[in-house]
Amino acid sequence: MILVTGATGTIGRALIERLRGEDVVAALRRPADLDCAHVLGDLERPETIAAALSPGDRLFLNSSLWPGFVQAHQRMIDLAREAGAGQIVTVSVRGAAPGALLGGGVHGEVDAHLRESGVPWSILQPVGFMQNLPAEVRDGRMYGSYGSAPVGYIDARDIADVAAALLTRPVGESGVHVLTGPEAHSHDEIAAAIGAALGRPVAYTDLPVPEMAAHLARQGLPEPVNHALAALMAEVGDGRWSSVTTAVEDITGRPPRSLATFLTDHAPAFER
Repeated sequence: MILVTGATGTIGRALIERLRGEDVVAALRRPADLDCAHVLGDLERPETIAAALSPGDRLFLNSSLWPGFVQAHQRMIDLAREAGAGQIVTVSVRGAAPGALLGGGVHGEVDAHLRESGVPWSILQPVGFMQNLPAEVRDGRMYGSYGSAPVGYIDARDIADVAAALLTRPVGESGVHVLTGPEAHSHDEIAAAIGAALGRPVAYTDLPVPEMAAHLARQGLPEPVNHALAALMAEVGDGRWSSVTTAVEDITGRPPRSLATFLTDHAPAFER
């Protein structure tokens, strides 16, 4: 059996579709419109999810971030080990390490715990999701502190494809998989591509970290998260997310979706 947490999220829904025909169960806080069996459970109380696991079962561990994220995910890993889980596949972020900014730090703590768990594991470390780009376009503008460095944004559907492949093939060697799109683009190039897809101009405005933090504050993001996010953008602007990997194709047998393909499939999401 494959137990999927985060099943109603962007990656989770796509993963459930790809696991159709498999023995899959979604762990949900409340019933949802998913075409699979489900159990009611909450990662804030990991034992409610772990109760569904039997020896040899596989676990897809993923959720959005919240203050108790690290403790809950570490506890879920411990309970999966106690249940005799055969594999854990989790979604982290590229460059995750304890002490890193925002999600990179909390994922780094969970990743380290998983590596020491004794359960066979696969850690997926994607870069930024293409699915987040529509929310960044407002009145024909994108703002950031990335400078001119390119980023190899990935379509979240490719993350689901990788997870599905790892969860349905024989359990292999544990490892970290850095997931990117097929090409890296600067945010000026991304804005231009979005504009071309929409048929109207879209431009990228690069801001210093203090100005970007203030911009995020005006969007409703509280301190100190707004400053940390702006600082993270500037870190990415040093080029650390500019290289692309072959991991998606190596695992799934096909190349990842391009930005152009994503924009063709998701143009309506930018219409706001």
